[in-house]
Amino acid sequence: MLHVESFTFNPFSENTYLIYNDEKEAFLIDPGNMPDAETKVLGDFIKSKELKIKNILLTHAHIDHIIGLQWAFDAFQVPVLVHLNEIEILEQAPFTAKKYGFFFPAFTGDIKNIKEGDELKLGSDAFQIFDVPGHSPGSVAFYNKENDFVISGDALFMMSIGRTDLYKGDYDQLITSIKTKLLTLPESTKVFSGHGESTTIGFEKAHNSFLK
Repeated sequence: MLHVESFTFNPFSENTYLIYNDEKEAFLIDPGNMPDAETKVLGDFIKSKELKIKNILLTHAHIDHIIGLQWAFDAFQVPVLVHLNEIEILEQAPFTAKKYGFFFPAFTGDIKNIKEGDELKLGSDAFQIFDVPGHSPGSVAFYNKENDFVISGDALFMMSIGRTDLYKGDYDQLITSIKTKLLTLPESTKVFSGHGESTTIGFEKAHNSFLK
């Protein structure tokens, strides 16, 4: 059985996720922990559950989703999995952070590229990767069929969608990504978004005005 634990971090109220199984293997997704207090909360949870972080996954590389990335890599020494089209966004992070008034050093760590069609395994559980560009050029979603949930990043929110006015954002591309990749999942599928509360595919089909 898989467990999903969410943490809301940093001034952007970003959702960081831990997915872990009963064997204590875990994926850390979008580490956005910023001050020491947030890092302690995340680190203490991992220690209390005795989790072994197998990989760090990025739905995309906007600054609010990677503030804790260097800490995560240094702490767990496991590869960071990210789409090739997000590398430019990741490399821009120090300049982006400066615009928001804080310091963010360039990431130094082991990066491996992922793309649609790849499969990730956490113990016996398999995750499909969907390319869902539009909010950013290399946005991806992580879908687990057996446990009926998807980590959507900033592509899809409860009754909303990701903004497309940032660098290399594309509204039409995002709508296409959502309709052809996410809305084709079962309506019961739970959606864990990059911001805000969780939702379901069925609810968004019925109530999300952006998708009419």
